[in-house]
Amino acid sequence: MALTDIHSRIFTTATVYSAIVGLWALFIAVRQRKIDSNFWGTLIINELIFVAQAIIGLILVFQGRMPARDVHYLYGILGVIIIPSAFAFTRGRDTHREAYIYGAICLFLAGVALRAAATAAG
Repeated sequence: MALTDIHSRIFTTATVYSAIVGLWALFIAVRQRKIDSNFWGTLIINELIFVAQAIIGLILVFQGRMPARDVHYLYGILGVIIIPSAFAFTRGRDTHREAYIYGAICLFLAGVALRAAATAAG
């Protein structure tokens, strides 16, 4: 399987997974529950998916396969830094208020992944 195909499949995974995690976070928030270890684990997996996507993207760049538009790099960086930034911003709190934040962020990341795909090829 070509590296570009893997990059494309991870895009699909990142989009769907982020949307599911975002909806789950909103479910936690609406029910006014605390964020539990299961959710933290899924959030870490979500981050790792974006990190893997970025690593493969960088390998593709080093192989000379550039995206059609430079804004693609911005979307990649955003995908990698937004979850750790939110964790730092919320200071790791686990109330339902933070669940709203993670819900919005994960749904935003699903949109970022879709937008990044639109800038990948001409």
